[in-house]
Amino acid sequence: MKAGNLNYIVAYKLDRVTRSVRDLEVLISTLEQYHCYLICDRDGVNTSTANGRFFVRMLTVLSQLEIEIVSERTKFGLNGAIKAGHIPGKVPLGYYRDTDKTLKVDVTTKDIVLRIFELYLEGKSYQAISNILNEEKILSPNDKKWCDSTIDRIINNKIYMGDYERYKYDTDKETELFVDVVPPIITRAMWEEVQKQKEKNQRSYCRNRVYIFFQKLVCPTCR
Repeated sequence: MKAGNLNYIVAYKLDRVTRSVRDLEVLISTLEQYHCYLICDRDGVNTSTANGRFFVRMLTVLSQLEIEIVSERTKFGLNGAIKAGHIPGKVPLGYYRDTDKTLKVDVTTKDIVLRIFELYLEGKSYQAISNILNEEKILSPNDKKWCDSTIDRIINNKIYMGDYERYKYDTDKETELFVDVVPPIITRAMWEEVQKQKEKNQRSYCRNRVYIFFQKLVCPTCR
């Protein structure tokens, strides 16, 4: 087109080209710049005339509106599913997915979760807790050795007091909190005590030495 070798671009339908109003404006502007026009066979679109360009813009607006409506319906449906206990994603330790797709407490693993919170309230660090579980040969959620990052994810997961945080790890979206959507393993009082313990741990820890190999050497056992 830029070389002047064609005058028309033919598409089956407009929504196969784009459903974005902004993209369409850029496309039409570029086509006009090089004296080229868009034809969409099934929609009767031809941008070589003013009426054709108006018509194609209206079709794109409707297509974008359709996408936004579907997105809203999907979000509304997902919100309703979460409130009914249908939690998306991987099942956390201490739960299992029932036949109705809701999360239920797993009696075979819930005591592991409860003990992790109890050990943390005793003042044990993430690494100390993982060491205890490894010494007792208790399997981790991924059937590997426990590590401090696994303990960290459990301690900071509100699912264990019955709440679910959506988009928690998505920096581009605001976290949404759904309260009392699954059966809890710990009480809210215990969760609050854990938060206080975290603050104590953060205040008591202070690095007062400089380690020249810090974050350069990795332990082959606990990495």
